[in-house]
Amino acid sequence: MDVINAYKEEFLTYLNKKIVVKEPANLYNPIHYILQIGGKRLRPVLTIMICDLFDGNSKKAYDAALAIELFHNFTLIHDDIMDSAPIRRGKVTVHEKWDVNTGILSGDAMMILASQCFENYNPKLFKKLVKLFNKTALEVCEGQQLDIDFETRNNVSIAEYIKMITYKTSVLVAAAMKMGAIIAGVKKQEADKIYEFGLNLGIAFQLQDDFLDTFGDASTFGKQIGGDIIENKKTFLYLKALEVCNKMDSEKLIGFYNTENKSETKIQEVTDLFTRNKISEITKTEIEKYTNKAFAILTELYISEDKKELLKNFGLGLMKRTI
Repeated sequence: MDVINAYKEEFLTYLNKKIVVKEPANLYNPIHYILQIGGKRLRPVLTIMICDLFDGNSKKAYDAALAIELFHNFTLIHDDIMDSAPIRRGKVTVHEKWDVNTGILSGDAMMILASQCFENYNPKLFKKLVKLFNKTALEVCEGQQLDIDFETRNNVSIAEYIKMITYKTSVLVAAAMKMGAIIAGVKKQEADKIYEFGLNLGIAFQLQDDFLDTFGDASTFGKQIGGDIIENKKTFLYLKALEVCNKMDSEKLIGFYNTENKSETKIQEVTDLFTRNKISEITKTEIEKYTNKAFAILTELYISEDKKELLKNFGLGLMKRTI
């Protein structure tokens, strides 16, 4: 993973040069804060790495990578407000450290800063990148709305859930990769394949996030364990449990998710229910399914075997993560 870390360090150097605190400080301090409190930098690294793997000039991908990272963190600020989340990456969330109004405004500014990043590309590239960015940004909003809608529904299907996480999470991973390919100047069909690779990897990534939210280690995960349970999120774990558990457990689970109970007792009882119904093992199998779908697409790409291996190892690393 030394290569991945090298991409990450190069990107962080660029980010720190481009994003600085200026007046009004109360607008830009929260932006600087959310960008500096860690994160995997998965998406911008993918943009730079894919450009490089397709023999493009990786430095030309920095602005697109920065746009992706700014947009992603903008969504996190607003998501945390909607979820009333107290912790992000092990630190106090923006709206808790400042206030809700500041979080909304700073998030809006990040979205604008993200759009401005594409102004550094020539007109032909600008059009392709902005078209993909706008399509993706709207899909992320659609995914977030579906997520909100699911909180008050008891009849969400797993297929609907996969569609929601595809829009809310994986389209941004896929777009990050496709932008790298576009900047490298590859043919459309090749760029489309890397998009599909990213789409499946993104679904697996979100399923892993769902898993860690319940079964992760609080000291490494960086978010509150059981946050999805407290917020009554209809995750894959919840939906699969309703499919496989007995009537007593099903009624108990639905009862918990139809209340505003935010106690540790609720988290523990739901976790215990998931455990006795083997939801941990079932979720891991689902993660593996989408990871393998992503890897199958790798075989179709016109890049060297060692480059395919790098992408495969990157994907495997994501699925073994604890944060």
